[in-house]
Amino acid sequence: MKERLVVIGNGMAGIRCLEELFKLGGRERYEVTVVGKEPHVNYNRIMLSSVLASEAKLEEIELNPLSWYEENEVTLYRSETVTSLDREKQLVLTDKGRSIPYDKAILATGSHPFMLPLPGAELEGVIAFRNIEDCEEMIATAKNYNKAVVIGGGLLGLEAARGLLNLGMEVNVVHIQSHLMERQLDKTAASILRSELEEQGMNFLMDKHTEAIVGKKRVEAVRFKDGEEVKADLVVMAVGIKPNHELASNSGITVNRGIVVDDFMTTSDKNIFAVGECAEHRGMVYGLVAPLWEQGKVLAKALVEQKDEGYQGSILYSKLKVSGVNVFSVGEFWDSDSTKSVSMLDEFTGVYKKIVMEGKQIVGAILMGETDESTLLLNKIKQKAAIEEGSPLQLLRSHLSESASEAVSTVSLLADEDHVCGCNGISKGAIVQAIQQDGLTKVSEVSACTTAGRSCGSCKPMIAELITDTVGHSTEEKETVCGCTDLTHEQVVAEIREKGLTHSREVMNVLGWKEDGGCSKCRPAINYYLAMVHPLEHEEERDSRFVNERMHANIQKDGTFSVVPRMYGGVTNAEELRRIADVADKYNVPLLKITGGQRIDLLGIQKEDVPNVWKDLDMPSGYAYGKALRTVKTCVGEDYCRFGTQDSIGLGIALEKKFERLNTPHKVKMAVSACPRNCAESGIKDIGIVGIEGAWELYVGGNGGATLRPGDLFCKLKSNEEVIEVISAFLQHYRETARYLERTSKWVERMGLETIKATVIDNLAERKQLIERMETALANLQDPWKEIIEDASLKEALFEKKNAVSLTS
Repeated sequence: MKERLVVIGNGMAGIRCLEELFKLGGRERYEVTVVGKEPHVNYNRIMLSSVLASEAKLEEIELNPLSWYEENEVTLYRSETVTSLDREKQLVLTDKGRSIPYDKAILATGSHPFMLPLPGAELEGVIAFRNIEDCEEMIATAKNYNKAVVIGGGLLGLEAARGLLNLGMEVNVVHIQSHLMERQLDKTAASILRSELEEQGMNFLMDKHTEAIVGKKRVEAVRFKDGEEVKADLVVMAVGIKPNHELASNSGITVNRGIVVDDFMTTSDKNIFAVGECAEHRGMVYGLVAPLWEQGKVLAKALVEQKDEGYQGSILYSKLKVSGVNVFSVGEFWDSDSTKSVSMLDEFTGVYKKIVMEGKQIVGAILMGETDESTLLLNKIKQKAAIEEGSPLQLLRSHLSESASEAVSTVSLLADEDHVCGCNGISKGAIVQAIQQDGLTKVSEVSACTTAGRSCGSCKPMIAELITDTVGHSTEEKETVCGCTDLTHEQVVAEIREKGLTHSREVMNVLGWKEDGGCSKCRPAINYYLAMVHPLEHEEERDSRFVNERMHANIQKDGTFSVVPRMYGGVTNAEELRRIADVADKYNVPLLKITGGQRIDLLGIQKEDVPNVWKDLDMPSGYAYGKALRTVKTCVGEDYCRFGTQDSIGLGIALEKKFERLNTPHKVKMAVSACPRNCAESGIKDIGIVGIEGAWELYVGGNGGATLRPGDLFCKLKSNEEVIEVISAFLQHYRETARYLERTSKWVERMGLETIKATVIDNLAERKQLIERMETALANLQDPWKEIIEDASLKEALFEKKNAVSLTS
């Protein structure tokens, strides 16, 4: 009969302990129950700042999905709080009246955010930054309010401030000390970091003692002891954490600052253990992830009676990215009478590196801006390795080889036993062995196999290096925007968001473009990304567009142009047809062609006549050459066709009118067919809608071009309103996550249909947010086809044929 193991807490430490336990055969020994007070599955709390900054979604930071619990036969109770422990009867009691018997129990209750006991701390709008709910409240607040104050200039406070900046709020960071992150940085490093963050838009109030939070029902201001006040609609307290030991204390288990444990994580009750931020070992309480992982491994071995030397404590270090700035610190980095240090400072690039020595051993280090040496330094400190010859400065010089003449890679300097992933304690040798044995070629595969890179993710570049060094290549080579930069599309978008960049020239200057002014490939891409990220602020840079898009006319091989006016849903009338005929006569248009999108193409127009052609047509541009919605093709529908089950024309026109002129990563074609006979060819469109009895089927990712791809069935919807809403969310998700010039067919294959469904269909809150951002984008669209008519300088801007051809895609 299996022993009953109850884990109180569904966070990172307790679940990691279970992962280690199952590796050791604990699944056969224990019947496991987990009780967690949050409604979510186990997620990566380190990545909360990414969720707040809209860089990641909740499902992307999940560490263990529901399927993991099911596969490992773990009973999970979510949204349930353990209220007491009956140690005599060995029962765990919850707020829902549940009584869970145990043979052994693990306290993994984590910690509480410390809330300053200030007058006004109970006001609405005063929160902590500790869980998903805190992120959701900040995101919601930013929609209605403008001014935020973050109390605390440590890591958590700065991450909260960065996220609030991304949400469009004005942010003041209040810190009681004279420099930021005093536990991880010295004054020099802190000064560099502050300068960078101030450039990003943060304002700092240093050496400030908060006296009270002012307001009636909701916070209105923060008052300091010197009498100064600063306005606030939101106050985020990020001043530290305290171990959550109340359950243990109330049960008679020994506590001090945290729940007191021995080297095998056993409490004063031999059947109850503690792990993570709630545990106190040899007088130390750890709030960093690496010590928690080490504790989990020790406890897992103890639970299956494979005890080794036990937990001996951890070397404290931090390797992280603070608002885009790489930071690493370890050990005793402060200078003292018994230490000597060596440092490098480059104020132009914001790079600062410092090593602190005691005798021949490294006892501490700080790296700012560039952190390549972090793993090497950490391992030398852990091993207490002696630096026998030369200055430790050599360790900071691009990883020079012993001859100091040939640069070598970071990972080549590591021994097999050296840890590459400090968070999870995964060595170089273990990763290389996994790569060789299982034929791994992707960082994600290595993470899944070894857990390396699953926590903070800072070791992923080194894992990629190991893959390349071991098998000669990696399948995760990044796709840069163009040859003008080493940045990927995703990195450029992230930098635009993070640094608040608003103009193409600014993007190129700040991000270090190799070519002044960029090229015909990156200029349109940057212009698109700026408009997508900043729909309200971005002013269209017409010179950054392809010539076809600037003129809304397609350059032909003989230097003439073709013009395609819009006909909504392929429907026209006698007045429009007469107007087209008059234009054709007036400008001697040699050819009028019915297009595959059910419109009329006027071909052979001279370039100097294009503005006047548009003026005389007085019709919207059909965007036949734009990276936008091209057409919504329709069949005649239920009003005329005996097979039709739905009003395809009405829906097609509604869709085309709603999304016309919307900028997208590549051209988008839609079609609406009134029945499964599919006369509008809905099955091979970017978005295809097919009528069935009483409903619509929605298909996505189709392509009828050179690479034929049938669309994937996305969902079934009952009303036209639902169809428009889902398409709106789908298109906005495509706009935000696709690479410029990536068709929906390629995007769907890269992202995965189920992943897209999870965002657009399953997550109603995310769908609503996508629709809101789409409405913002649509509300700020201009009518560039009218500018063609009104802008007298267009003729001067027209390229000669050779220049125009060079800019066509």
